[in-house]
Amino acid sequence: EVQLQASGGGLVQAGGSLRLSCAASGFTFDDYAIGWFRQAPGKEREGVSCISSSDGSTYYADSVKGRFTVSSDNAKNTVYLQMNSLKPEDTAVYYCAADRYGYGLDLNTYDYWGQGTQVTVSS
Repeated sequence: EVQLQASGGGLVQAGGSLRLSCAASGFTFDDYAIGWFRQAPGKEREGVSCISSSDGSTYYADSVKGRFTVSSDNAKNTVYLQMNSLKPEDTAVYYCAADRYGYGLDLNTYDYWGQGTQVTVSS
């Protein structure tokens, strides 16, 4: 059974940091790109960052570039999203997803999705 378990969300003040984790199981981790997406109330889900599990290539949305860092621990089948200098506009439910054949932030190409974890940034 494929599972993607996102965790690490919480409430933080503006300027603070959080680290999200995405634990994957049930598929060959090295064959997939893992992406992070977020959805704020009343808004569409948007891509945040992704990482190729095979070669470690990373990609970031412009809105988080320089503040967020994605990394992967292939031995643990886990991807992390370190979020620094958080802003109120980063408030959203964050999801991780796995993409077998693609790489990027087009959510339509992702095959498996985990449940979300809430991130709330207060001003």
